[in-house]
Amino acid sequence: MRDVRDINVKLKNLVKTGVALSGLILASVVSVGGVSADQPSMTLAQVSEDFSAERTYQQSCAACHNSGAAGAPKFGNADDWSARAEKGKETLYESTINGYNNIMPPKGMCFTCSDDELKAVVDYILAESVE
Repeated sequence: MRDVRDINVKLKNLVKTGVALSGLILASVVSVGGVSADQPSMTLAQVSEDFSAERTYQQSCAACHNSGAAGAPKFGNADDWSARAEKGKETLYESTINGYNNIMPPKGMCFTCSDDELKAVVDYILAESVE
């Protein structure tokens, strides 16, 4: 019986992640005004030339981490982030860059971010949530 519950929880998390991702994709298409072969592609993180960890968080991470979608730790919630922070920043960086548990995709939703930019976003989240 426990196996069935575990499968149900994993399935619910997968559905929540899919809904969050589809919302982000739709929002990016709407903000561009549609997609055609003649238009340059626009990514969720492509807003200005200057990188900002806060802005990148808002554009690429907030949909899941503000709501806790699919079990994502909520931004600003020390209880959600403390245990993760205890594992060390390198572990969090690795999970962010490579994805986590088939729920969070590699690079989160910032497909154009470099590893260093992703690390800066993790540092921003931790500073606002734990430190």
